[in-house]
Parts: sequence; C-alpha cells; structure tokens
Amino acid sequence: MATIFTKIVKGEIPSYKIAEDELFYAFLDINPLTKGHTLVIPKKEVDYIFDLDDDLMKGLSVFSKRVAKAIEKIVPCKRIGVAVLGLEVAHAHVHLIPLNSEQDINFEHPKLKLSNDEFNEIAEKIRTAFV
Repeated sequence: MATIFTKIVKGEIPSYKIAEDELFYAFLDINPLTKGHTLVIPKKEVDYIFDLDDDLMKGLSVFSKRVAKAIEKIVPCKRIGVAVLGLEVAHAHVHLIPLNSEQDINFEHPKLKLSNDEFNEIAEKIRTAFV
C-alpha cells in the first residue's frame, strides 16, 4: 500500500509543492512548526532513511540543501534546522524548519494554522527562490 507521500508525488493528493526533480520532491508541511516548514522526500518509497542506498542518501542531502537555501531567501530566520524522525509516515523524509530559536524545532509545540492562501503564497515564493 502506497504511503501518503507516494500519493502526493503521484498527484493523487494535493500538496504545496516547493521543488521537484526526477528523484526528489519537496513540499510544505501542512502541520508546520514555523512558516516555511518543508518536507523533502525521495520519490522512491523507502520506509527508513538509513535504508536508502548511498547515492539516494547523498542526493537527498544535496537536494535538501538546495531547498533550504531557497527557504532562507524567503523566510526570516537564523538558520534552517534539519530533523529526521521517520515515525509518523513510513516513507523516508527530512524536515527543513526555519529557526530563530531552538524551541522552533520542538515537535511537541502546537502546530501553526495557516490558510490555503498563506500556504500558496509561501510555496510560490520559495519555488521562485529555488535554483
């Protein structure tokens, strides 16, 4: 059975897409900790990030870096934090979270409630900044 992320990649479930290439897909988290909180996934469905083959793991890291640089151009923050939890969806993924303090990456904090328009505006700006 395909994960929700595979369904997003296939276009079966809508997403606020940031960037995509033949191997990876980046989109805004719909339950963000901060504005610009983005998920980056390999299109290949692999449950555990450390089960990715070496080339895919390297590619995920480089693609995530490119996405993080685009987020930094748009979202005011000191850094982009990186988190890999992997328990909530059985599909390897990286969280890129704009940070102004270490508390911004606390997953126990309440999630932001953004409107569809806010998500679309953020996604469009980051997409434009993605090189």
